[in-house]
Amino acid sequence: MNTSRRIYLPPLSIVGPDALQDLKSELEESTFQKALLVTDKILADIGLAGEVEQMLSAAGLEYELFTDVKQNPTVENVHKGLEKLQQSACDCIITLGGGSPQDCGKAIGILATNGGNIRDYEGIHQSAKPSLPIIAINTTAGTASEITINYVITDEERKVKMVMVDKHCLVQIAVNDPKLMMKKPAALTAATGMDALTHAIEAYITKGAFEWSDTLALKAINLISESLADAVADGDNLDARSKMAWGQFIAGQAFSNCGLGYVHSMAHQLGGTYDLPHGVCNAILLPHVISFNAPSCSEKLGKVAEAMGYSIEGLSLKEQEDLLIEAINKLSKEVGIPAGLKELEVKPEDFSLMAENALKDVCTGGNPREVNLEETVQIFESAY
Repeated sequence: MNTSRRIYLPPLSIVGPDALQDLKSELEESTFQKALLVTDKILADIGLAGEVEQMLSAAGLEYELFTDVKQNPTVENVHKGLEKLQQSACDCIITLGGGSPQDCGKAIGILATNGGNIRDYEGIHQSAKPSLPIIAINTTAGTASEITINYVITDEERKVKMVMVDKHCLVQIAVNDPKLMMKKPAALTAATGMDALTHAIEAYITKGAFEWSDTLALKAINLISESLADAVADGDNLDARSKMAWGQFIAGQAFSNCGLGYVHSMAHQLGGTYDLPHGVCNAILLPHVISFNAPSCSEKLGKVAEAMGYSIEGLSLKEQEDLLIEAINKLSKEVGIPAGLKELEVKPEDFSLMAENALKDVCTGGNPREVNLEETVQIFESAY
């Protein structure tokens, strides 16, 4: 294909055990004076934020702590964070956590340099200026927000998760240290891991996929499939945690530069309406959306099954599709993902409104197959 591609990546990524210590030397050499440390109350309570605070102090960087970040960060969270940043005269942002603090910090950074309300930036490349400098320290193998040009903020008034795709939100330094991912609850590891797997699979079959993203997506699928169950079973398994860190990091590079699809469009509505864990929603919806999409990407589904460790030799395209769906369901069950939306207390009467909003979601344009309102409701029903 004779067409150019724009590849968006952070200027520096530090990946692997003890990456946090490598960050310390980078901060010592920087000109930053004071950071807003954006994290959540859980990480502060378990002491992980304190570990990072000690590193910042040792690096000579002053900071203000901001922990008012919900599981699905809201417009209110973002504007409270911006207020604290401005009152404290911070010249950079450090995000610590999974997708929630990462997304909240990126939104704060965009508002710090562009002004306005975060609702103004829903959509694709809506900002005019680069974010305030962000150093992103990731603690879960899931969203990959620390390296993507995406962030998601819940508009609590509309009960809608706003998707922002913005080259100006890209962080300056991304840190993925698997040692920071250890000792996390099994349910969190499972949910974030299935989110990463969904990223990789959707990146592989999305309309925007190309040779580079395909290569990354398949490798990410392989790494996540062979290590997620081990990471869930033993949170201190550094080898499994390291593979998951690399897998989600690689998946993030892929989807940030080629797009996602309808699993995410639908999952965003479940999160916006019910404040549910994003990874769990993705995991439940993934096999059902794949089944719907199969007529438009059947030749790729077998490759996904192979990347997950299964042989497709001698199988028809329909058999390869069935094998892949079986493999996803098996992994989800093994790591403790609920079997359907009913277990999450989702109400069928909300399907129509959520379907309407899913069709408007930014990720919908990347889906390999066109979809309508009735079909979306049917997918929700099949996942119930």
